[in-house]
Amino acid sequence: MVLDQAAVLELVDQLRVSVPDEVRQAKRITEEAARITERARDEGDQVVARAQEQAAQMLEERELVRMAQQRAGEILDAANHEAAEVRRGADEYAAGVLIRLEGECIKALTSIKRGIDMLDERHRPPRAGDDDLSPTPMSGEQEPTEATPRP
Repeated sequence: MVLDQAAVLELVDQLRVSVPDEVRQAKRITEEAARITERARDEGDQVVARAQEQAAQMLEERELVRMAQQRAGEILDAANHEAAEVRRGADEYAAGVLIRLEGECIKALTSIKRGIDMLDERHRPPRAGDDDLSPTPMSGEQEPTEATPRP
């Protein structure tokens, strides 16, 4: 096979002229791919950083919620304990008041019973031989004509 030297030189010149354009175009494509890759890496790093921040914030919020719940439980326990103490004190006070009131009522009932007994004695018909001991009406009092029955 015989090649035409002029044709071969022509092809070599065309290759020299066209190869630099293709090499430059390939270089531009490679550089653009590197920029896209770098931008994707930066965006990925930003996404990861935001996700880490959100996770840290969520953990912090979770810890704050846990601490708030724990404090609320402590406050409720203290309030329940204090309420039980107040109830106990109020019960003791009420028991003391009721005991004193019972004593006063017993005294009043005793006085009432004595008064009723005294009135019964006054209105009882005299027994034989007790004329000297029968109570005499006080000044201004009228002697009853008949004993009044107690209700």
